Amino acid sequence: MSHAAAPEGTGPCAPSIPLIGDNAPAFRAVTTQGEISFPEDYKGKWVILFSHPADFTPVCTTEFMTFASMQEQFRALNCELIGLSIDSHYSHIAWLRTIREKISYKGMSHVEVTFPVIADLKMDVAKAYGMVQPGAADTQAVRAVFFIDPQSKVRALIYYPLANGRNFDELLRLLIAMQTSDAHQCATPADWRPGDDVIIPPPGSCGSAKERVDGAGSGGYECLDWFLCLKKLPKSELKLPPGV
Repeated sequence: MSHAAAPEGTGPCAPSIPLIGDNAPAFRAVTTQGEISFPEDYKGKWVILFSHPADFTPVCTTEFMTFASMQEQFRALNCELIGLSIDSHYSHIAWLRTIREKISYKGMSHVEVTFPVIADLKMDVAKAYGMVQPGAADTQAVRAVFFIDPQSKVRALIYYPLANGRNFDELLRLLIAMQTSDAHQCATPADWRPGDDVIIPPPGSCGSAKERVDGAGSGGYECLDWFLCLKKLPKSELKLPPGV
């Protein structure tokens, strides 16, 4: 009897990817800033854990310079950065020295990368987070981004192909949006930016739906329909990093 081949990317060898709401996989790792134990060392903080395919590659170099230049903006939001690639500790050190000493890009030069970069030669962390995807590359981590909240829960994940760099404005915007939703019990609409109106939770019954619509205008919000009501949330009420 013949058996159809399993679709590519499925079966026992398929990457395991933590999903939104899951506990972030724990690990200990050697990094360019010493050994870290995750999540213990980051309790009470947001974390952006991101992977890149390899050291001394052009797209990754531009990304690391951009992350480093924005590190204080992320820290102002109680968020730490952790990088990873399937390269050695010494390769990481040599590459980061090259970035600091030789590379200028978009007005950035002499950039010092001070966030930890994990050496993951055995791919333990990369596999735990589904960062190695055989359909893209056998031994390289794709450009994964995991947003992990202060309770060590995965809150968002974004994957990019090997050839294309990340949008860092979006990474910062999404972090601010999630923190805003948590702090103000609201949702953010498409293309939301700090200072834009936010969406208040929809009513849970017919009676409350009518009350919601009847109260629009005088209640500090407006309704486009019973299920879609918006209220103003000024920038002054948000926690924002400088320059945002």
